[in-house]
Amino acid sequence: MANELYADGIGEITITGSIVRIDFMSLSETERDDKNNPKPTFRQRVIMPVDAFANSMDLMQKALDGLVEAGAVRRTAEPARRPAVEAVQQGQNASPNFN
Repeated sequence: MANELYADGIGEITITGSIVRIDFMSLSETERDDKNNPKPTFRQRVIMPVDAFANSMDLMQKALDGLVEAGAVRRTAEPARRPAVEAVQQGQNASPNFN
């Protein structure tokens, strides 16, 4: 049996040199914020080289395109490019932890 992890989303992606760290999070069963919403809680971290991250993003884009084509999800307006994406493409450290 393989180890599996459920995550509600990605909490943070940190890039340090040629290493990418992806922190997965889930909503807490017990902790709540000021508005009584479940707080995001760190679950697990995946660490990979930047080229593997780039390849995985290509694979995820293909999966998303398939979901759009099947009608499972709908695209809204094209998202604006964020400075972090541009920094990664230019080889800079895009993590807010290093500003």
